[in-house]
Amino acid sequence: MVRGLVKNFVAGAAVTANRIVKHGAADDAVIHGAAATDKLLGVADADAASGARVDVVLSGVADVAYGGTVARGDLLTADANGKAVVASTGNRVVGVALVAGVAGDIGEVLLAQH
Repeated sequence: MVRGLVKNFVAGAAVTANRIVKHGAADDAVIHGAAATDKLLGVADADAASGARVDVVLSGVADVAYGGTVARGDLLTADANGKAVVASTGNRVVGVALVAGVAGDIGEVLLAQH
């Protein structure tokens, strides 16, 4: 379920639905977030092959794949695979978990990048 501001980008590499993304090499490209220190942008709304178009949820609520145990209210960042994990001090934050879950679950994130 997607709710919020959505913008269309070019997949700079293969992108998987419900993964956190960051800017790719070009202004209009996105790739998976690969570290908690990446400049995270939002959450991919669908799978896309490299070079294909993909919608990215930039604000509001988005479905996101969890990469670990998450509690409601946790600040979330990206792991090495673009999955949402709990942020630590100094990490980039993509948003706040609205539902609890564990690795492999699809949860909801209120996007609030900082």
